[in-house]
Amino acid sequence: MDKPFHVIRRLTLGFTLAEVDSVRRQSFEAFIHGQLNPETLPEPLSLQTGLSPLATLRLQTTELFREYGPPIKRKATLFQGEELRRLRRLTRLPTVEAASARLLRAVQSPRQLQEILVDFWFNHFNVFFEKGPVRVWAGAYERDTIRPFVFGKFRDMLSATARHPAMLFYLDNWRNVAPRNPTATGKSRGINENYARELLELHTLGVDGGYGQQDVRELARILTGWGLKNLGKEDGPSVFFFDPEKHDSGGKVLLGRPVTGKDQQEIEETLAFLAGHPSTARHIAYKLAQLFVADNPPATLVDKLARRFQETDGETRAVLATLFASDEFWDGRYYGVKFKTPFRYLVSCLRLLDIPVSDPETLAGLLQQWGMPLYGCPTPDGYHLTQEAWLNPDALMRRIDFAGNLTHSMSPGEIKAAPDADKLRSALGGFFGPQTLAALDAAPPQDRLALVLASPEFLRY
Repeated sequence: MDKPFHVIRRLTLGFTLAEVDSVRRQSFEAFIHGQLNPETLPEPLSLQTGLSPLATLRLQTTELFREYGPPIKRKATLFQGEELRRLRRLTRLPTVEAASARLLRAVQSPRQLQEILVDFWFNHFNVFFEKGPVRVWAGAYERDTIRPFVFGKFRDMLSATARHPAMLFYLDNWRNVAPRNPTATGKSRGINENYARELLELHTLGVDGGYGQQDVRELARILTGWGLKNLGKEDGPSVFFFDPEKHDSGGKVLLGRPVTGKDQQEIEETLAFLAGHPSTARHIAYKLAQLFVADNPPATLVDKLARRFQETDGETRAVLATLFASDEFWDGRYYGVKFKTPFRYLVSCLRLLDIPVSDPETLAGLLQQWGMPLYGCPTPDGYHLTQEAWLNPDALMRRIDFAGNLTHSMSPGEIKAAPDADKLRSALGGFFGPQTLAALDAAPPQDRLALVLASPEFLRY
């Protein structure tokens, strides 16, 4: 397999023949540079046209809560029939439109690496839309805490996610208050360690990052006092605030290091400390190497990326530039070894066949059937992006069925726009192995596109 084709498979959610031809005619180095600097890649008018009607994408957190949150859900209990169904649809609208926008961008945007990283970082800092008011905030959480920082400093994304109401609700830090606080009531009374535990295990140091239960406890104490304003009354883009009355102001020691700040300052300083910790560098380096090279990435690459992470104060763009220039990334042993997640498989089919996203809600429903609904992973570790998580007989049968249904239900216009199997075979050179080539030769012409989409080669990247 040639280098341009390898890089386009890894840096996109699915190649198109136009992209393959373009990269081969210019240079794969120029393609990598463009993907690392997405602001240089203009987005098509068709994408803006598709996003424009999705009005909830432009609402702030307080507006989303007032217009689609618990007050509307409570109102729905007073009605029956069509009005009840209408109100239920209304409460789901922010998540439906956020999922639609994610799919539209994934299929139509030329900023493919950006979309890969949005998916990656959302999984890293996962929130579950079915938990309380998180359902109205999942899209705003992606917009405000993930998208602006996917190429930037890790500490900025960490701080943004820590403050967002979706994370505060999902991992219960809004209930985390100083012990014996006289102002605390009900479920909010006392220390809640949920967010502190996941912050250490998943978001920063990693499970083997050198912390213990006492560190979880101390971090939970540090994180006391971060909460939410009255959601029904506050205006403005943020509902986050710090309440010194609910903060544990006693002395603390985290990872053997005395915490010297005061009130909110100690929270900010602690997040910066964790973001720059060597264990965090290794944890993030491993996950990026796993995403772009192999499920079990070579230790030499992880070491390189961890060093680069620390040298650049956790800048993702710089770490990825090192990754894409590494010998390990270009090692032929790792070409085509990654198994596509349901999200990546769906998007890659639509991109290859140049099928527009005309019904994103139906596509989001497909991902639900395949076990990967957008914003729908209930556990804090997010969806796993490895073969072990997704390769099983049932998943393969679902993809085979989808490939057949998709290619046999295309409209005349879509059939005309899509490349046929013979053109794909000619354009992609040595992409297909001998067994797939033999199957394509033996199949009727009308079944060949489905065979391409269900082939072992296309299931991987």
